[in-house]
Amino acid sequence: MWLDLLNKAVANSSKQAVARELGVSRTAVSLVVDGKYPAKTDSIEKKVIEVYGSVRCPHLSQEISLNACRSYHQSTVPTSSPRAMKHWQACKGCQHNKGGQQ
Repeated sequence: MWLDLLNKAVANSSKQAVARELGVSRTAVSLVVDGKYPAKTDSIEKKVIEVYGSVRCPHLSQEISLNACRSYHQSTVPTSSPRAMKHWQACKGCQHNKGGQQ
């Protein structure tokens, strides 16, 4: 799955741009994509999932990036918008919120 995400990101952009987004070298991205990376890929896998992964948000009923999901459930209590408050409350008990109640 993560390798598919990486390949799609490279196809939609460039190895250099993807490397920059992941915080790794272009050479590392190239070697992983070509199946020639000589070391464990655990750290690259984690970065790919964090940057390019997504989840289905039960509150929004749509796919959102993991970064957006994390941003919603780590935000402070919104006080100026009832809509934002509903979303914030939904995040507190969501299955995707690692610190939330399940």
